[in-house]
Amino acid sequence: MASVRMGEVAVSRIPSEEIIAIGLGSCIGLALIDRSARVAGLAHIVLPDSQGMAGPAGKFADRAVPELVAQMQAAGASNSRLEAVLVGGARMFALGSGLDIGARNEASVRGALARLRIRIHATATGGNRGRTVRVGVGEGTVNVQEAGGERKVLLGARTAGRAPGLRASGARR
Repeated sequence: MASVRMGEVAVSRIPSEEIIAIGLGSCIGLALIDRSARVAGLAHIVLPDSQGMAGPAGKFADRAVPELVAQMQAAGASNSRLEAVLVGGARMFALGSGLDIGARNEASVRGALARLRIRIHATATGGNRGRTVRVGVGEGTVNVQEAGGERKVLLGARTAGRAPGLRASGARR
């Protein structure tokens, strides 16, 4: 099991490995899967834009998405086969709408994926509860568990081929 902490990016080709990001509140967990190459990756994105700030690439959506894609390609993945799943982006505190970091994080990740022409296959975003995301490398699966809830499959054998943009219940558009 590989744990991805805030601002980190992890990529694996180890079939038995599971990559996990725990406690995603306003952060976005971006999972990328290439089932053919059996490569999976996960970024734990904290903020929407680096605005020239220093720090790990995985911390900022504008740098994390291209970094995760580059690491996936280096491990043998192809952009044309990547399946993206977004988890997190919750509104953890009742502040003004302009301060909804979760929504801003999600929008920034979506924009970066669109620029790279990577299709989003599933999301579990929004709401006001934290989530944990688990990426099964060999199986090419993505599961999410909301705080106090049950684990749900977002991408896996049973969800392959569903329409892009499938949303978990209670998720925002």
